Amino acid sequence: MKTMIAGLACVLLLATATAAAQDKAAKKIYCWEEDGHKVCGDALPADAVDAARTEISARTGIAVRSLERAPTDEERAAAADARKQAARDAEAEAAAKRRDLAMVESYATEDDLRRAYGERITLVEESLKTSRLGLVNLRQSLLSLLRQAADLELQSKPVRKALSDNIQRQHGDLLRQQAILEQQARDRASLGSDLEQALERYRSLKTPDQVAGRS
Repeated sequence: MKTMIAGLACVLLLATATAAAQDKAAKKIYCWEEDGHKVCGDALPADAVDAARTEISARTGIAVRSLERAPTDEERAAAADARKQAARDAEAEAAAKRRDLAMVESYATEDDLRRAYGERITLVEESLKTSRLGLVNLRQSLLSLLRQAADLELQSKPVRKALSDNIQRQHGDLLRQQAILEQQARDRASLGSDLEQALERYRSLKTPDQVAGRS
């Protein structure tokens, strides 16, 4: 009986020693920056949870892990925006590649591609002529309305609400037509460089023996 009790005591002591050794091995020392100074402790305070830190084994004194500080809400939002923008850029690049492949399949030769751009240029130039004419007509109409209003004021007569509203409407139409004309002019100016870039992409996608009609 005494032998059995002594054996049980030894087992308990061994288990206790093993548990203590394991607990010591599992313990860590945390080191972090606080107000420009390095601080270390065996417990991490709540206000340092998101700070950059190094975790050191209490048994060996060797650093076992280094953690960067947690990002702020603004940094997380910026990172999310960056990921979304990267996805949009990737989709735009994929769409551009699909358009280039469709271009190669649609036009057998460079001359065909040039003719297609020539038709686009013609359409834009016709639109420019129409917009310029419309702008001239709007200006003349607005000037006529302004003269009517000026004549009434010179005669010390009130400007009718219908006339005032018509002037405002014509002025808005004039501004919109000017914006359309400016956009059409930009489109026309970019078509030349667009054609050259399209030809470069066309040539890069066509094999040498497929490229024909090059001038």
